[in-house]
Amino acid sequence: MFEKLRKVRQEKNIKAKDIADKLGLKTEGAYYKKETGSVPFTLEEGKIVADIFKMPIEEIFFTNELSQ
Repeated sequence: MFEKLRKVRQEKNIKAKDIADKLGLKTEGAYYKKETGSVPFTLEEGKIVADIFKMPIEEIFFTNELSQ
């Protein structure tokens, strides 16, 4: 999941700092901790990220283990 999150952010050319700001995080580093999985996203934060990426939250944060 977290590799996909970073990949999508980079493909959409969105800076981590911009997402950190929209999530109300104090630093870009705080966002990176979430993006790498060190700190979990809240459901509300996941929704904000999905809105920023203009993608369904499920497509970003959930995998379909049966289709892999």
